[in-house]
Amino acid sequence: MKFPGIKDHGAIPKLRMAILIVSSTRTPDNDKSGRWMSGEVRKEGHELVCRRIIPDDFLAIGGAVLDAVREDRADVVIVSGGTGLTRKDVTIEACRPLFHKELTAFGPLFAQLSFVEIGAAAMLSRAAAGSIGESAVFCIPGSLKACKLACRELIFMEAGHLVSHLRN
Repeated sequence: MKFPGIKDHGAIPKLRMAILIVSSTRTPDNDKSGRWMSGEVRKEGHELVCRRIIPDDFLAIGGAVLDAVREDRADVVIVSGGTGLTRKDVTIEACRPLFHKELTAFGPLFAQLSFVEIGAAAMLSRAAAGSIGESAVFCIPGSLKACKLACRELIFMEAGHLVSHLRN
């Protein structure tokens, strides 16, 4: 069942959004997920304040998230990639300690939606979200299909509503 999301009730209509792609192999030319998310941010009427590709490195990921929040003043940070099970996949481990509050329902909701699309393989990817001050941070898998699912079905639907809560 699809729900329309809460687009009013105090939701902030225009947000400052940052996209961080975690990858040691992607470049701006071959980063399909980052390019798609950047376009969608603009289509949704938000401002893209940064788009960066950062290496699969615990300190680099944490530093880039904090820079997006503090320097770029992003309301929403989407960290895409590094959420799998290999030793190099440390996005969630780097971000979770930074969260002031964790959105514990985000990961299970993403897994449920993924299960509908890809079956039991959904258990191989992880997703997490939380707040850092007045900013929302979403950690999602790096595949284009996963980015589309997370952004269309969860993130863009509630981002303005979520940030309005963080500001109060």
